[in-house]
This record gives sequence, C-alpha cells and structure tokens, in this order.
Amino acid sequence: MNLDWSPTDLAFRDEVRRFLDENLTPELRRAGQLATSVYPDHEASMQWQHILHARGWAAPAWPVAHGGCDWSMTQHYIFDRESTLAGAPALSPMGIRMVAHAIIAFGTPEQKDYFLPRILTGEVFFCQGYSEPEAGSDLASLTMAAVSDGDDLVCTGSKIWTTHATEANWIFALVRTSKLERKQQGITFVLIPMDTPGIEIRPLVMTSGEQVQNQVFFDGVRVSKTNVIGRIDEGWTVAKHLLNFERGGSAYGPALQVLAESLAEHAAGQPGFAGGSLLDEPAFAAKLADARIRADVLEILEYRTMSAISRGKDPGPAASTIKILGTELSQRLTELAFEAAGPRGRAYQPHAAMPGGPVADFVAPADGYLSGEPWQAVAPLRYFNDRAGSIYAGSNEIQRNIIAKATLGL
Repeated sequence: MNLDWSPTDLAFRDEVRRFLDENLTPELRRAGQLATSVYPDHEASMQWQHILHARGWAAPAWPVAHGGCDWSMTQHYIFDRESTLAGAPALSPMGIRMVAHAIIAFGTPEQKDYFLPRILTGEVFFCQGYSEPEAGSDLASLTMAAVSDGDDLVCTGSKIWTTHATEANWIFALVRTSKLERKQQGITFVLIPMDTPGIEIRPLVMTSGEQVQNQVFFDGVRVSKTNVIGRIDEGWTVAKHLLNFERGGSAYGPALQVLAESLAEHAAGQPGFAGGSLLDEPAFAAKLADARIRADVLEILEYRTMSAISRGKDPGPAASTIKILGTELSQRLTELAFEAAGPRGRAYQPHAAMPGGPVADFVAPADGYLSGEPWQAVAPLRYFNDRAGSIYAGSNEIQRNIIAKATLGL
C-alpha cells in the first residue's frame, strides 16, 4: 500500500482547499468547531448543504446519475479530511448518507425521482425510526405494528432516540407487518410524512440538557403502501443495506486528529499542578500522546480499508473494527478534554457553544458571563453526548460479535 497521494489526488486536494477557503464563512466554521455532538447547529448544517449542493458535492457517494461524484475512494477520503480540518459543519446523515442509499438500491423509479432531488436540496429532511423502548441493539425485536388496510398500512407504536424529529418532515421507519418464524422476517421499511395525523413528538432532554433526541408516537397513522421501500415483510434486507452506510459512511481518523491537536493546544495554555502547563504534567501528557498515536493508527487502518475497497476487495469486518476504535477513542479524547477544561469546564454554559438542538430550561446570563473559553464550555457537552457513540449504529458489543463471527468463526 502506497501512502503517498498521486499528483491527481494532490490537485484534487488543492481544489477542495480552495473551495473551502472561498465558501466556509466564519459563522459556518464556528458552527463546526463549537458543535457539541455529531449533530451541529441545524441551520448552519443546512446552509452548508445548500452551498455544497450548488457545487455538486452534497452527496459525493451517490451514483453520478443521481447527483453523486465520480470520485475515487482516495478522493472521498481527501474531501472528508479537508472538510474536517477546515472546520466545516457536518451534514445530517439521515437523508444523504443513509436513507438515500436504501432508496437508490431498493426504491421504485417514482420514489427515486421524488425523494432524491429533494433530499439534495433539503426540501425533504429525514429522521430515523428504528429503535423502540424494547428494541435497541436487538432491533429485530421491534413491535411497532403496521396493519394492512387496502392500499394503506395503519401504523401504531412508538420509536425512540429519534434525532431531529422536530425538524424532519419525513421519517424512515421499520415496522412489524407480520409475525413469522424468524423475528427478522415480517419487518417492512416505510417512509412516513411527519405531518400525518396520529403522530406525536415528545422531546427527550439529554444529560447535556440538549433536546436533539425525541420519542415519536404513532396512533393509527395511515401511510400509503407506495411509500414502502422494497417489499412488504422484507424490510430487514433494506435495513441491513442501510446500516453499512451508517457504520462506515465516513472516516473517523481526521476528526479525531483535529480533536487531539486542538486539545494539545488548549492544554498548553492550562496551568499544571506543579507549575508550567498541563502538557508538562507527565500523566496527562502520556494519556494525550497515547490517544494521538491511536488516532494515527486508526487512520492507517482506514487507509488500508480504502485501499482494499478501491481494488474491488471486500473489507470484511473492517467497518465494525473502525466503528469500535473510532467511537471509543472519541470517548477517550472527550474525557481528556473535560479533564483539561478544569474547574471552569464544570460550569454549565451551553450558550458559549453551538448545540445541535435547543437546550431545555436554560437562560443565558444577562451579562453574557462565561466561566472560561468556549472550548471549556463545549468540553462537558461533548463528553456527555459522546457516551452514546459506542451504542448508536449498532452497539460496540454487537460489533465485536460480528468480528468474532467473521474473523474467528465463533
């Protein structure tokens, strides 16, 4: 594996850098840098999506026929890396990086013609209806019922941990249409307008105080069978296809390297226990060095996976491996950031950050007082939000089971 970029790749990198320099406003960079979770400020994210769409780069992983880019795997990686380094806000993954791929692979021509252009423009904004109160990592145990009634399905039940349900105008959901021998059978993948009568959204206040997640209730919600993706009772196949994009849709390495570099810069300005800076403290310096080494190793693993895919090889359980290493290292770095923030980081000050949703029952001080730098306000919020990283997109315990089965034959 050659780790050097080719002249073509270097030219592409320079093109991406010019585009980012010309289009990333200070406000957009601030939204990216002060995000408190994987979901940045919604308005900033949509503004950046519109800019990318105008350039033709909003959905580079889509087939070219549907608005994607004819990029190599290396170019996709370069684009992700340079966007992260520049501080660009992330796009919501629910539409572009997730359900769109299910529509492309399993949708009818009419579904593709309607949804794909509108996902690109943001006119259609999706949330995900997978998890239920009694069906999380064991998603196949879901019970939300969808009863056939003529040309419609009548849906009753609830979904939980639904990100941006209050912003979305569509939800893609897994529903139980039949009870068959295997629990993975009898599940259907359906798209439901969020303004359909019978839908109720209740925001969930997270430990960080943010209202990004929600529980969505469905009481006799009637949806046309023309909104089913794939076939009725065969939605598990669609869901598995989509999960490949949720777990392996972007690189972890660049973002973790940026986080580690930023942490090192901030720690250098923080006083240590014995004089000097926090970076002079052997214990903290050793923990940060270990995390930085692990971020570099993860990037090499991502390079190897990218190289295998570009040569037409099946990367095997690499997506699960990268998901485990990426989320757990992210948790480690946010722990160190919280530690580096010190006493000032313990003050609750979400108004100094740019959360991905409203903050419950918080009123910013009239005098605008901040106990520390903005990064000290972001550190605890990221810490709390990042605890979910090893759970969503298939818990890391499930990912280890996948690796054990695929690699060790257990």
